[in-house]
This record gives sequence, structure tokens and C-alpha cells, in this order.
Amino acid sequence: MRALVTGGAGFIGSHLIDRLVDRGNEVVVLDNLSSGKSSFLSHHDEKVKLVNVDITSLDEIIGHFEGIDFVYHLAANPDIRLGTKITDTDLKQGTIATYNVLESMRIHNVKNIAFASSSVVYGEGAPMPTPENYGPCLPISLYGASKLAGEGLISSWCGTFGHKAWIFRFANIIGARGTHGVIFDFIHKLKNTPDNLEVLGNGRQEKSYMEVGDCVEAILHCIEKFDESINLVNLGSVDTASVTNIAEVVIEETGFTDAKISYTGGDRGWAGDIPRAMLAIDKLRASGFEPTYTSVESIRHTAKILIEEIGL
Repeated sequence: MRALVTGGAGFIGSHLIDRLVDRGNEVVVLDNLSSGKSSFLSHHDEKVKLVNVDITSLDEIIGHFEGIDFVYHLAANPDIRLGTKITDTDLKQGTIATYNVLESMRIHNVKNIAFASSSVVYGEGAPMPTPENYGPCLPISLYGASKLAGEGLISSWCGTFGHKAWIFRFANIIGARGTHGVIFDFIHKLKNTPDNLEVLGNGRQEKSYMEVGDCVEAILHCIEKFDESINLVNLGSVDTASVTNIAEVVIEETGFTDAKISYTGGDRGWAGDIPRAMLAIDKLRASGFEPTYTSVESIRHTAKILIEEIGL
């Protein structure tokens, strides 16, 4: 099988490609390397072709879909906070990019797509844990809006052009090769100021976390197990952790045990941040998949790996 992965040189994408290659797939990677790293794929041979291209340009990407059997669309703006400063970031890198992917698929008769959506599409005030059938979805961030728009575009392509989709609403995905996120940020903050760790908000923000290996295995598992025209599945873990919990784990693992935690205040880290979120994963578990790690275990596992990768 020939697979195409957008954002394949990134954090989640590179782990997915490891699994695809292990399964014997040939992989075409579309990535502009704005946040991904070619080094994440350097251990692969000729089965992986990395194309440095901007998926916000239809003309640049359309030719690479010829002969593709399955598309994994993971590319997106990785920094939700960026949308508060540059407001068309998620429109271009999310909504328009998804249209370009789908249109390229239509032209080259590629029918299957897996899409990395997000828990943030549910918006604020959703029940915890949140099931896939909760609605209406009213995201409060521009990133969330672009993910929900992407889901709508994919659904319409399935209905109009006969495509088949697996839409995955991710919890917070963490693990090896992480290039952003709260654990990554905390390690760098402690590296710069070992006696103080600044936490955005009040530290009581509470979310579920999923280890990246569990995430990509769940994606591949669900593609095998679910066979509707549109398959929507939450991917997460069975528990939550607070930002203060994460700060305490990172302080312990870095060895900066004299560091004091300081808070910027408020109930969220930034505009558009959802303070409390947990996905219901009953559908995932009923299909026979159990995450290896809990949120807390994922956090400690990730802290240990990123400390080594960052070189603290």
C-alpha cells in the first residue's frame, strides 16, 4: 500500500510513519518542516519519500496524490495560542489545507482519509467525559474552529464524492519527539530558571493525556475495526491530570526540586484554552483497544524522554 502523510515529519506523524513502514507500506510525506524535523525520518530507507511542500498551496501538492491508496492528514498549526495573534493561521493551515488535501484526493481518485481532529471541537462546558455524539460542537478557539471545519469538509466529500473517512478527536498527545506543549515548555522554563517554574493560569486546568505510541496504534486499530462511510472516534486515556500535577512531575524528573511553582492566575492558560476536558473512550475500548498508559503515566514517561532529548 502507498500511503501519504501530511505533517509526517512532525511529532505524531513521524511515529505513525514508523508503524506504517513496519507494516510494509511505502510512504510519501508532505511537510514544510515549519515544526517537523527531517531527522525524525532519517532512519527510514527508500520506503519513505519526504517532500518539502506547503499544503496551503493546492498547486504544490496536487501531483503527489497520484497512485496513493490512503491519506493520513495530520498537518496543522501545532500552536493553538498562535491563532490569538495571527488570526488567519488556522484558516490557512487548517481549513484551506484540508480542502487542498481533499481536492487532490478527488482529482486522483484517492478514497480513504484519516484525519487528526481534536477534543477542542467540543467547546467549553461539555460533559466530562465527552462522548462522540455530544453536540452541538461550539469551539472557542480558532484552532478548534478549523478542526471542526475540517471535519465538515471531510464529511461533505464522503457524501458527495464517495470518500471514506476516519476522524479522530485527540486528547492531548504527548511523548518522544515532542516539540511543543506543556511538558516541553516546563522543561525549557526550568532549564532557564531552575529556581522557579511559571505556570499559566491557576494550575487547576484538568485534561486527559495520551502517549503518542498509544495514539498511532489506536489510529491503525480503528481503521481496521470501523468500516462506515464516516467513522468518528475519540482517542484519549482513562483519567486526567492537572497542570500542577504536570509541573510537580517535571520538577521531580528534572531534579530541580528547589524550584517554586508560580502562577499567572486565571482559570485558563490563554484565550481559547478549555480549562477542563476529558474524552469518553468507550467506543475505542469496546472495539478491543486499551491504552497502555494512563494520563499520569504518560506524563512521567514523556518527561523522562524529553529531558533526555532536550539534553537537560
